Amino acid sequence: MAVTHTIERKLTEALAPHRLKIVDESEKHKGHAGYREGGETHFRVEVVSDAFAGQNRVARQRRVYEILAAELAGGIHALQLKTLTPAEDAKAG
Repeated sequence: MAVTHTIERKLTEALAPHRLKIVDESEKHKGHAGYREGGETHFRVEVVSDAFAGQNRVARQRRVYEILAAELAGGIHALQLKTLTPAEDAKAG
C-alpha cells in the first residue's frame, strides 16, 4: 500500500480535495502489460477539488500527472482519472 499512501499524501497536499478516492485495480490487469505481483500498478483516482476551477479536463489531468510524476516514472503503469470541481461533483451526484 505504499504507492496508494503516497498518491493520497501528494494529492491531498497539492489539491486540498473535498473528496479523494483511490482504488488499486491492479488485480484486474493480471497477465497484462505493466502488471507485477503485489499490485500497485493500475489505479483509478477520483479527485474533487476547488483547485480545478477554470481548468479544462486536460489541464486538470496534466496537473495530477505533474504531482505524481515520480510515481508514474517509477512503477505506476496506468492511472485512470476523474477530476471535478465541487460544483461539478454536486451536479453529477
